[in-house]
Amino acid sequence: MLGPGSGSAALPLPATGRCSRSAALSRAHAAKGECDPDPSAKLAAKRLGPSLPAVTPPLTGPARLPLSRQMPQDRDEIAIVGGGPAGLAAAEVLGEAGRAVTVYERMPSVARKLLIAGRGGLNITHSEARSDFLARYHPPGYLDAAVAAFPPEALRDWCADLGEPTFVGSSGRVFPRSFKASPLLRGWLARLDRLGVRIRTQHRLTALGAVLRFETPDGSREVRPRATLLALGGASWPRLGSDGRWVPLLEGLGVAVAPLRPANVGFAVAWSDLFRQRFAGAPLKRIALACDGATVRGEAVITQDGLEGGAVYALSRILREAIAARGSAELVLDLRPDLTRDALARRLSGARPGDSVATRLRKAVGLPPVAAGLLREAAGAALPADPGALAGLIKAAPLTLIAPAPIERAISTAGGVRLDALDGRSMLRTHPGLFLAGEMLDWEAPTGGYLLQGSIAGGRAAAAGMLDWLAETVG
Repeated sequence: MLGPGSGSAALPLPATGRCSRSAALSRAHAAKGECDPDPSAKLAAKRLGPSLPAVTPPLTGPARLPLSRQMPQDRDEIAIVGGGPAGLAAAEVLGEAGRAVTVYERMPSVARKLLIAGRGGLNITHSEARSDFLARYHPPGYLDAAVAAFPPEALRDWCADLGEPTFVGSSGRVFPRSFKASPLLRGWLARLDRLGVRIRTQHRLTALGAVLRFETPDGSREVRPRATLLALGGASWPRLGSDGRWVPLLEGLGVAVAPLRPANVGFAVAWSDLFRQRFAGAPLKRIALACDGATVRGEAVITQDGLEGGAVYALSRILREAIAARGSAELVLDLRPDLTRDALARRLSGARPGDSVATRLRKAVGLPPVAAGLLREAAGAALPADPGALAGLIKAAPLTLIAPAPIERAISTAGGVRLDALDGRSMLRTHPGLFLAGEMLDWEAPTGGYLLQGSIAGGRAAAAGMLDWLAETVG
C-alpha cells in the first residue's frame, strides 16, 4: 500500500483483467492512458481571467460548511484532493515552489488508472505536429496554453529525468522504453517525497468548503487549507477511484456541472447471433471509419455486443452526439482504404468464375473472414455478385450504432464542471481559493497519448494559477 513517504516502495497493482494484444483495442486501456495498438512499438523499444465577486451558496446535505472569500492566512497547507496524474502533477509544481502540500486520495494507493494503462505499454503522449496535436482536444483552445507551457517534448524530458526515457513508435505515439507505468510512478513519488509532499490515502471527501471533511479508516478528519485543488477524475472505471461522487458536492456550491458521459468507448451494434458467435473478439485492421463528415483510420475489434477500439474511440464524441440527437448513428466502414473502388472492382472482376464470393473477397482483395462477415451484416442480405456493387460495399459498409457502452466501461469521461465556471488560473470564479484540474472538467480527447498529456499539463497549469493567487492574496 502506498502511503506518506512511500515513493520508493513497491507498487501493488489492483486486480483486473490482463491487458493483452486484443485488449489493446478494448476498454482495458485505462482512462488517461491506453494500451498500444501499434505492433512495432515493442520492437522499437528493444532497439532502442480575473475573479468575480464571491457568491457562496450553502452546501446541501448534512454538512454545511461555508466557503470563505479567502482561505485563512494562519494555515500553511495546500490540499490537493485526488491522486491521479493531474493532482500529482500539481503537487510537484507546488512542492518545487516550496509550498507545503498534502494530497488526499480516496483509494488505498494513488494513480491506479496510470498503473492499469501501463499494463498495455503506457502511451504517454504523441509526437505529431503541435497544430494537429492541439486539434485533438475538445472544446478547441481550452488546453492550448497548458500544453504550450508543458508540451509533449517537456513531458518526455520529465520522464527521462525520472529514469524512464521514452521512444516514438511507428504510429507517432510515445512510450517509456520499459513499457511500464510502475517504474515511472515510483520515480515520481520519490521526487514528491523529496519535495516534502505528503500523501494521505483512504481519505474520501465528504464536505467541501473552508473546512474539508474526509472519511478515513480512523474516522472523520477535517483540514483547513489555504487553497484547495480538486482533481477528482470523471466517472469511468469507478473501481479504480473515479466514480463521479463529487458532483453533488460541487452542485451544492452552485457550480454548473455538465452531465458525465462516456468517452473513448465502444458502441452497441445489433449483430446477428451467427456473426456474434463466430467473430466476437476478432480485430479489424487497417480500416477507415466515418461519421457525419469525420473520417479516422485505425483499428477496431468486434465485441459480443458491438464495436470498439482506437478508431472507434477517435470518433466517440461524434458518434455519441449523433445517437443523442437522432437515436442512432450510422458508422461507415472502409475495409480497404488503401484501394479505390475502381481498383477493387477490377480485382474482383479478375477472380475465377467458379469462386464463391467469400473466396473472391479473400483472394482478390485480401479481406479476412471477419470483414466478409461484417459486409453481410451491413448488407442485411446476400452479398452482391456484381464486382462494382461489391467494391462499393467494401468501401462504404454501413453499420447502425444504437448506444454507447456504459460509462463504467469507458476509458474516459466527457462532461464535468463547465469551463466557463473557471477563470484563467483554473480557479472557480465564485469561490476564490478553490481550483480544479483534470478529467473532472468538461473537456475530452481521444486515446493516443492526448489524455495523459492533457491531464498532466492541466494539473501543472492549475498549480501555477494557485501560486499566482496565493502570492496575490496570502503571500
